[in-house]
Amino acid sequence: MKKNFLSAVMMAAVIVSCTKSSVKTESTENPDGSVTTTTTVSENGLGVDTAKINHVKENAQATINEADRKIDNAAEEARNKIDATADRTKKNLHEAGEDIRQGAKEVGRDVKDAAAKGASKVEEGARKLKEDLKK
Repeated sequence: MKKNFLSAVMMAAVIVSCTKSSVKTESTENPDGSVTTTTTVSENGLGVDTAKINHVKENAQATINEADRKIDNAAEEARNKIDATADRTKKNLHEAGEDIRQGAKEVGRDVKDAAAKGASKVEEGARKLKEDLKK
């Protein structure tokens, strides 16, 4: 699509540069007093050698192909950079998830330990209360 568009633009430029256009306007007065205006447009091709036109066309096509190649390379590099960024982001998110999971396990252990200590203190207090009540 890019090549076709650029080729069409270059061909139009070549064709326009090889065409000479002249406009001739004549005004004549009729016997009744009215004026008649005649405009004549003539287009004549310049005496341009077709070899020169073909040379310009080939140079334009080479330039278009080079631009197309550069655009494709830039797009490929951008795609590779985006893929690399996505991979790094995925890795970082996975590591963050692992850190969160590990932190949750540690918090869970701390809660269990605290609950066990609290339960043993409650049992100790209940046992002391029971002994005090027996006395």
